[in-house]
Amino acid sequence: MATIMIVEDNDELRRLLADYLTKYGYHCIDLEKFNEVLTEFLETKPDLVLLDINLPSFDGFYWCRQIRKYSNCPIIFISAREGTMDQVLAIENGADDYITKPFSFEIVTAKVMSQLRRTMGEYALNQGEKVINFDGLKYYPEKLEMEFRGKVCELSKKEAAMIELLLERGNKVTSRDRLMEKMWDTDMFVDENTLNVYISRIRKVLKDLGISYAVETVRGAGYRMKNTWDENR
Repeated sequence: MATIMIVEDNDELRRLLADYLTKYGYHCIDLEKFNEVLTEFLETKPDLVLLDINLPSFDGFYWCRQIRKYSNCPIIFISAREGTMDQVLAIENGADDYITKPFSFEIVTAKVMSQLRRTMGEYALNQGEKVINFDGLKYYPEKLEMEFRGKVCELSKKEAAMIELLLERGNKVTSRDRLMEKMWDTDMFVDENTLNVYISRIRKVLKDLGISYAVETVRGAGYRMKNTWDENR
């Protein structure tokens, strides 16, 4: 049974969410002390967090950053803020998805199931550890880690989905639409800025590994990986 922590200061909405998700077999942590979000997270180790932005004391962006210091657990923002920048900020702070209020409980459930399917079931049947190797740049799906010449970087769920597809296709061009399909089950809130944010984040991760200019933009077509680290290739 997956555990979901609900961080929402509207008591009625929080209870309704918990009741609805419980009917689908999830165990819900109904958080009421909003200055102890991280403490509760570390103690209970939920499989997914539903996180409001407007909270007492510290906002959801702050708590998302704190959780990301310790875990790659899926985080879905639920907020009345509909602006593109709020959604971009959510992603930049480590969110995996964003749902605007008012919403249908069916949409919330579908997104929860999608995130949990990715994190808990996608590689469960694999025998041994899977690795995707592109000319020495390695990605380990089960650990959400990328490794290059002994140096390792951890990835968020969305970063992992993007780099997995790019590395699998290698020198072949991957369209923006295909990347969106890989990273999100729906493109309801996905726009140019959102995908661009993730491309920038992947480039930064690669730079941290000592690799520059490896994600090439193919104007009007999409992106592809280039081996920029092997001069003798």
